[in-house]
Amino acid sequence: MNMSTSIVFMGTPEFAVPILEALVADERYDVKAVLTQPDHRVGRKHVLTASPVKQAAVKYDIQVLQPAKLGGSEEMQTIIDMEPDLLITAAYGQFLPTKLLNAAQIAAINVHGSLLPKYRGGAPVQYSIINGDPETGISIMYMVKKMDAGDVIAQRAIPITKDDDNGTMFHKLSLLGRDLLMDTLPDLISGNVHPTPQDPDKVTFSPNISSEQERIDYRMPADRIDDKVRGLRPAPIGNMVIDGLRTKIYDITPLDEKTDREPGQVVHLGKHQLVLAAGDGTTYQINKLKPAGKPMMDITAYLNGHQDLHEGGQAVTDD
Repeated sequence: MNMSTSIVFMGTPEFAVPILEALVADERYDVKAVLTQPDHRVGRKHVLTASPVKQAAVKYDIQVLQPAKLGGSEEMQTIIDMEPDLLITAAYGQFLPTKLLNAAQIAAINVHGSLLPKYRGGAPVQYSIINGDPETGISIMYMVKKMDAGDVIAQRAIPITKDDDNGTMFHKLSLLGRDLLMDTLPDLISGNVHPTPQDPDKVTFSPNISSEQERIDYRMPADRIDDKVRGLRPAPIGNMVIDGLRTKIYDITPLDEKTDREPGQVVHLGKHQLVLAAGDGTTYQINKLKPAGKPMMDITAYLNGHQDLHEGGQAVTDD
């Protein structure tokens, strides 16, 4: 009788849940423990909330470890003592010390949401959309001490459409990552893989989105503004200063119409439409937005409360 392959799984957000569930459902694998980030407070009421991965692990009665800092922790020693065949990470959120990586009897691998060496770091999906990339994908690579720098074992690409945002791509990539991992594991375990070193000349980075990066440059062409809006949706949501108020922009539509007006000026204004000028003579209409201190609203509701906007006026400003 063949022994199952023992695994310690490390992940935190919803992205990692389908991957964990696939491992649990496959009798070839035995998930001994799950490592995830500590519970954190969510929402206006600051409700202490477990990560999606912890919630899944509890459902399947798997041991959960949640060190605030992994290095030197009791939890890390617990994993080392398990001597698991595989360490598998998927958006865990902390660096893994070399001592821990070396505890894997077969391999320590990571399921990463980009086509490495492009977009190493914590926000690869956001950057791929914000930068207008036609595709992204999943890379499965060996883990090394340097962030996302290990040899790539397998890759699979997926297109990014203009209907996609950060939320839809996270979901698509989680399923792609699940499928690619499950296809790759048998060859990895048997030693029948041919890893590819990452080309250092092609490395780019995708650090976590800063508050400064949430500001949308209204001087960009309309398509690029749309990329930024979709790349930051459903969170943290990009913003502009419109009619003097910091305003979160949830949805826009780039238009074919060209204009001579300056970026940020009103091109057309009606009861149900606000069309603004962008860079390179392009235009776009705003569909959903949220001014500071107000709820999210559609453009009709917004215009009812902003009677001072007028065609030719400078609606969007720098402060």
